[in-house]
Amino acid sequence: MPPTLASLVHHSALKLTVRAGEDRLDVPVRWAHVSELADPVPYMEGGELLLITALKLDAEDPEAMHRYVKRLAGAGVVGLGFAVGVNYDDIPEALVAAARQEGLPLLEVPRRTPFLAISKAVSAAIAADQYRAVTAGFAAQRELTRRTLADGPEGLLAALAAQVDGWAALYDASGAVVATAPEWAGRRAARLTADVQRLRERPAPASCVVGGAQNPEQPENADRVELHSLGTSRRPRSALAVGTAAALGTAERYAVHSAIALLTLTTERSRSLHEAGLRIDAAVLRMLLAGEPDHARTVAGDLYGGLLDAPFRMLVAESPAARNRAAAAQAAAPDAAPETGGDPLGALVEVVESAAARAGEAVLVVPEGERLVVLATDGGAAVAACVEHASALEAARPVSESLAGGDEESLVVGLSAPSGPIAASAAYKQAQQALSVARRRGRVCVEHEHVAAGSVLPLLADDAVRAFADGLLRALRDHDATGRGDLVASVRAWLSRHGQWDAAAADLGVHRHTLRYRMRRVEEILGRSLDDPDVRMELWLALKATAPD
Repeated sequence: MPPTLASLVHHSALKLTVRAGEDRLDVPVRWAHVSELADPVPYMEGGELLLITALKLDAEDPEAMHRYVKRLAGAGVVGLGFAVGVNYDDIPEALVAAARQEGLPLLEVPRRTPFLAISKAVSAAIAADQYRAVTAGFAAQRELTRRTLADGPEGLLAALAAQVDGWAALYDASGAVVATAPEWAGRRAARLTADVQRLRERPAPASCVVGGAQNPEQPENADRVELHSLGTSRRPRSALAVGTAAALGTAERYAVHSAIALLTLTTERSRSLHEAGLRIDAAVLRMLLAGEPDHARTVAGDLYGGLLDAPFRMLVAESPAARNRAAAAQAAAPDAAPETGGDPLGALVEVVESAAARAGEAVLVVPEGERLVVLATDGGAAVAACVEHASALEAARPVSESLAGGDEESLVVGLSAPSGPIAASAAYKQAQQALSVARRRGRVCVEHEHVAAGSVLPLLADDAVRAFADGLLRALRDHDATGRGDLVASVRAWLSRHGQWDAAAADLGVHRHTLRYRMRRVEEILGRSLDDPDVRMELWLALKATAPD
């Protein structure tokens, strides 16, 4: 610990005597400073032991001494050393009374003790304290490294909590708690999720201090918590929280900085390793899509656990504008780390990977140009997190954008039905089909199962389909507009009755010969035969596509 007034008083070589402030000798001394100025306060920083001989002071004037001592105490001076036998044979009573009144420790320095000896004693004690702190810091670093190698991040957190006499927590990229030490700190760590998310919005490295407010009704909020971002990229990938009852000392600070470095090494893969992992992911996906699941398993080994054996979902997402901006930024600054801010695909990757990590699931993520392909366990946390994320985005989207089909910067996701490794190619096609439907409907996420289980009619709500329908029916409507018949209604009735003349004529309220005449006119106008099933199908779809809502 740093030197205190008490340690200086007990220093056998200094022979100091306490004349006032006996109850405040345990205050740390930051430095010993000599000044004979009548007002040395402008040159004080706080924490000093001020040494004087009263060369320029009227130390016998009570009012002057009261003002002098009061200013020293207000400036944070922790003690006053008065050398006797120089200008005064004894400390004047006016100075002693002022020191007692202000509670400022007053030390009598004998003539045979030079001020230099006191300064050396303070300096030596500070150096010894710093040496102890550095030594303890190196010991803590060794212990943290040993626990990290043996037990991973959980072991490191336990060792760090012991070093700082508090608690520690690790957060993932989404701000969720990954691990805590001790276990009882989980609830306290969970309360800081919003603070962690705010920290992630700042460029790394970033840190902040939260808490520390004493509240008798909520003693858990009395912690002083330091939050530190982890990672080497400009956007933090995770965060560390360290909670203590008081501010960290030098040794504890060394331990925290060592933990930050070790956690960064364990949670951040190097760029080359990350790129190698992406190449493996892409190769495994290509093998699955090529119908070679056995080769994919051989290449993957244990990398994805049982993901390639269990039923999985294929997810295809895209956000063209965001991808193009990211590519342009990367081309302009190839050495800059990619950021997920403003990139819907990057945000989706964080959501999926964080959910999978918390649930202990394997997930395969492969960027494909402007698209992202994800392979995740069916019914698992990653798929659920993706659907929840998409629902939140859709709920936050303005109604005008939803009706207009969304804007090009928004996220669009297609999700396949549950599949296995043999049918991976079919699952990929299903995800692409669901993605196309989502894009046309102005939805953020569409599942293939929901499309297959629903009606085909919503798929007709497309400008190209409507244009085709209008073109096909225009000649018939032009004919009806002249008042020479109702060909469009006749076609609709005839098709709805599967070509049954009597039933369709009854629906229209006309004779069946009249209906036959109308249908011959339809064939003449269109130049196509109604005996052709393709013609009947196209007419029916055109009628449905142009039907009023």
